Amino acid sequence: MPGASSRSTASRDATAIECRLASSDDELEAHFELRRSVFVCEQALFAGDDHDERDDRDTTLHALGLIDGEPCGAVRLYPLERSWRQWKGDRLAVLPELRTHHLGAELVRFAVATAGQLGGARMIAHVQLPNVRFFEHLGWTAEGGPAPFHGVDHQLMSIPLMSRGA
Repeated sequence: MPGASSRSTASRDATAIECRLASSDDELEAHFELRRSVFVCEQALFAGDDHDERDDRDTTLHALGLIDGEPCGAVRLYPLERSWRQWKGDRLAVLPELRTHHLGAELVRFAVATAGQLGGARMIAHVQLPNVRFFEHLGWTAEGGPAPFHGVDHQLMSIPLMSRGA
């Protein structure tokens, strides 16, 4: 499957980073547990669980970010229309103690590359305001103004995708 895996090594401490789509029940559970840790326990954006109907759709992809083989980050991505041209990335989660290891950037790049390889032309995300500059550094552009989501302001951002054959 396109975007099935990407590997890099963080230069500062030679940490092995791998991003891949969850391919087993255990990996999917690790994905959800990382999201719960960040969005339920740490940020209190959701009560109990952040799992929603989008997670149950066949077109939704759940990615894991691993550091030295251990799941430490997650991101969810899915097409917004039947043509698979416009995609959305959301639920980007990295364990707080590992946010300086570049895993978040690798997960975003992995999601963008995966959506592009699957024929996407554009990806959007609603980004928490403290993370807007991080996304801009990765090539994303803000659209419009901030809007609240679960009581926290988010900024709509987008990035063009490199589709297969482009």
